[in-house]
Amino acid sequence: MYIPKHFEVSDPALLQDLIRNRPLATVVTHGRAGLSANLIPLHLATDPAPYGTLRGHVARANPLLADMQEACPTLAIFHGPERYITPSWYPTKREHGKVVPTWNYAVVQAHGTLRAVDDPGWLREQLAHFTRQHESALPHPWSIHDAPAAYVDQIIQAVVGVEMVVERLVGKWKISQNQPPQNRDSVVRHLRATGEADAAWMADQMEKWHED
Repeated sequence: MYIPKHFEVSDPALLQDLIRNRPLATVVTHGRAGLSANLIPLHLATDPAPYGTLRGHVARANPLLADMQEACPTLAIFHGPERYITPSWYPTKREHGKVVPTWNYAVVQAHGTLRAVDDPGWLREQLAHFTRQHESALPHPWSIHDAPAAYVDQIIQAVVGVEMVVERLVGKWKISQNQPPQNRDSVVRHLRATGEADAAWMADQMEKWHED
């Protein structure tokens, strides 16, 4: 990934925070059939330091499992909030007109070697943990114990766990760092005016970046 220095983010805590909040990863592997990309929700465990381990599961019928018969170098891409930025928001448009549209976004890439975990106990624990994490804020959280035990057993038999110790994390926050202050301030105001959660997140990041 091309990362100009002013867009680079290397703080593991910040990168891990985005992974936890945006767990649906694009998992890219290169197997015997060539490149393959799968969308897989991945839970981040903190061990081992410094980057942790990603865990999830895929259908037993997924061809990805064939790639994991051998060492499988893997890239997991986590996409944060993104927004189109119109040059009409820039005060400098009125001054000299030398502005163009762009896209602001945040992205994390995790590198490692993916392996299969064909263990019903491991899968049951992973599924229970993942659902607790994402159901906890709901008014009526669903638990794995809400489903019939025989049905859960059937589901577990149909999937295989996947795990990747993260060897390297790369982050890119493209949030108008290359714009003059008056343009950045205007973008923040317009983002907040939308009332959208992703836009508010980006506005917060823009303000925090320049406070630091």
